[in-house]
Amino acid sequence: MKNRFANYFTVTLCVVGLTLVGCDSGIEQGTKSFDEAAPEDVTMEDQDHGHDHPSEGPHHGSLIELGKEAYHAELVHDEKSGAITIYILDGAAKASVPSTAESVQVNVKHDGKGQQFTLAAAPEQGDPEGKSSKFTTQDKTLGELLDEKDTTARLVLEIDGKSFTGEIDAHDHDHDHGHDEKHAH
Repeated sequence: MKNRFANYFTVTLCVVGLTLVGCDSGIEQGTKSFDEAAPEDVTMEDQDHGHDHPSEGPHHGSLIELGKEAYHAELVHDEKSGAITIYILDGAAKASVPSTAESVQVNVKHDGKGQQFTLAAAPEQGDPEGKSSKFTTQDKTLGELLDEKDTTARLVLEIDGKSFTGEIDAHDHDHDHGHDEKHAH
């Protein structure tokens, strides 16, 4: 009798489990592609990939996601000099990733007009010969545009022969100033 109950219980659990797994997820099979079924704009807080999501890079700049977190870029704006520096980082946004690219581009759209800024390679100590993990520009216009309220910006670069594009949160980038300083956007 005990064996019969155990078998019945096991079968019932299997049926319930299969029913739950087979429940309608709201996506008709064969009618939508994976990309269409996926949410358009999922924030990092919405996903748990089993690793921490840092809020800033190792240089205290804002992070730009590249290739679904295959890499990150870090944007640092030095308000005193007007310099903008982009650091290329690994997926955890901790280690430098040197690239053979001689420059990266930042495409900015403001007041319905587009502008492109080129940041030249400025290899850091420890970057291999012919590679750079750091790119910079002294063009103050880029920093000013990134501070503007209705600016959108994208970073375009190449890593290991592959092209990557990342959205720059133009109003969330870090400025090179003290943490006690107030900065209004």
